[in-house]
Amino acid sequence: MSAEKSPVHVNGRTYAWPTKPVVVVCIDGSEPAYIEQAIKAGRMPYTAGIVKTGADLRAHCIVPAFTNPNNLSIVTGAPPSVHGICGNFFYDTQADAEVMMNDPKLLRAGTIFKAFFDAGAKITIVTAKDKLRKLLGHGLDYSSGRAMCFSSEKADETRVAEHGIDNAQALVGRPIPSVYSAALSEFIFDAGVKLMKRDKPDLMYLSTTDYIQHKHAPGSAVANDFYAMMDGYWAQLDALGATIALTADHGMADMHNAAGEPDVVYLQPIMDDILGTGAARVILPITDPYVVHHGALGGYATAYLPAGTDITKVCADLQAIEGIELALTNAEACSRYLLPNDRVGDIVIIATANKAVGSQPDKHDLSGLTDPLRSHGGLSTQNVPLIVNRPVSGLPANQQLRNFDIFSVALNNAA
Repeated sequence: MSAEKSPVHVNGRTYAWPTKPVVVVCIDGSEPAYIEQAIKAGRMPYTAGIVKTGADLRAHCIVPAFTNPNNLSIVTGAPPSVHGICGNFFYDTQADAEVMMNDPKLLRAGTIFKAFFDAGAKITIVTAKDKLRKLLGHGLDYSSGRAMCFSSEKADETRVAEHGIDNAQALVGRPIPSVYSAALSEFIFDAGVKLMKRDKPDLMYLSTTDYIQHKHAPGSAVANDFYAMMDGYWAQLDALGATIALTADHGMADMHNAAGEPDVVYLQPIMDDILGTGAARVILPITDPYVVHHGALGGYATAYLPAGTDITKVCADLQAIEGIELALTNAEACSRYLLPNDRVGDIVIIATANKAVGSQPDKHDLSGLTDPLRSHGGLSTQNVPLIVNRPVSGLPANQQLRNFDIFSVALNNAA
């Protein structure tokens, strides 16, 4: 560990210097019930212990409840209105193009990692999918010997100059897993334990994939096996002296009918009826390169409308439709959910708890959905765990914790 140093300031927040390694884990798609059910089944003995002796809290994630905006909120300690990443995918109005939000040039704020690195800390980041890597590691100097950031998806392609490590796969000693597997997440934990033993970083961030949660409900045998696997690695990290803080980027919900078919409100035909064919552009920010397990269907959408549209009336018309919980103007949505106005459409649409919103049927490839649809994005998937393996004190009474408070809780409030 580095010698104790002064607190670090970033994005309007202050973080104490870690006196022991701090490991923050983002369990992709993990509503609290996954951990609760696995503990009840006796599959997570380590976690069962720390929820009694440490801190077992609950938090809200950012809405939209998607991977990129929440991971970036966690690692900046700030909402999308500050860091700018408001989806996995957005419509760039200046370029007139629909693009992935995985380019660091889209970031509007520095990360907690960069601030600590600049102060002399050693940083280790391992993420399951490569789509997040450049965003999470933005600004780190990998030639320094104090920074490392790679994905299990491409661990065999790592180089010191770009990732801080040559051939991370060789270190872990596992085959490169399929993107659509539990093994993709297990790889990051195996890497995390090995790197903790070898390097003792000041801050470590481990971010999984939600492949299992998209396919298997809390308490199911497969889900319990997955959580038992994680529990074992967390126990190893604890034994190495780490403070461990666990949260999720979002929860997960059933979005299918009694027949097991996706229960979807397709927005483009509705907008065509209201405004004319093709007049509105529907954007689904859940979209990313890995849509096999959700078909780009989730609980949140945004839409761009023609100039002169009575936006308030469109919102009222949409909100009257079964399956739509909220239809908000840009100003309303961005104020309520702390989003950047210039990267969100004229309206935001949020589905009810067990419905999905889509564009139009022929734009969704559902051939990969081998299980009934489970997805995320809206208000029903914003509840997430916030668990720390040490007692926590000093949190304001009745404060609604957010998942992006986790570094503050781990560094400032954990014993």
